[in-house]
Amino acid sequence: MSNTIEQAQQGLEHAHEAASEHNDRNAQRVAILISALAAALALAEMSEKASQNEYLTHHIAASDTWAFYQAKNIRAETQRATADILDSLPNAADPGVRQRAEASRAEAARLDDDEKTTGRKQLKEKAQEIERQRNEAFEHYHHFERVVGALQISIVLASVSIVTRTRPLAWIAGVIGGAAALYGVGVAYGGL
Repeated sequence: MSNTIEQAQQGLEHAHEAASEHNDRNAQRVAILISALAAALALAEMSEKASQNEYLTHHIAASDTWAFYQAKNIRAETQRATADILDSLPNAADPGVRQRAEASRAEAARLDDDEKTTGRKQLKEKAQEIERQRNEAFEHYHHFERVVGALQISIVLASVSIVTRTRPLAWIAGVIGGAAALYGVGVAYGGL
């Protein structure tokens, strides 16, 4: 963010020099444009970083949830294997062995689907929802990258318009910056 602020400051310095040396009203207007673009750029960069942090938070949460899902899967498979082994013992008809085998099967079923303590089914749904949120945050991050890039270009164009005294560059900078700012607002408020 410091590089983009430095670019904006340099543009403002050029505008200030041009305005004070030649009493140029156009340079003063462009300085105001650069200030507005710099403010929009700062807000866009903050939103970009917030989206990036949200993406990373959801990515870690999804990974943790899938790891918990895998751990429950291993435990359920171990319980099923225990029941199968108990069923294959020579004394499988023994009531104590039969009871232990049924308890292992019941535990495996509980690990698969348990509303009280969160079974694999519930973990899968939770992980998929977190992944959806992660993907949405990643998409917002990329949209804000575009906004930041367009605002940086507009600041450069506005700065060049002062140095070269080319008024159409200032208009182009204003149009690009305005469009980028509107696009950023649309992304921030869910319109895009």
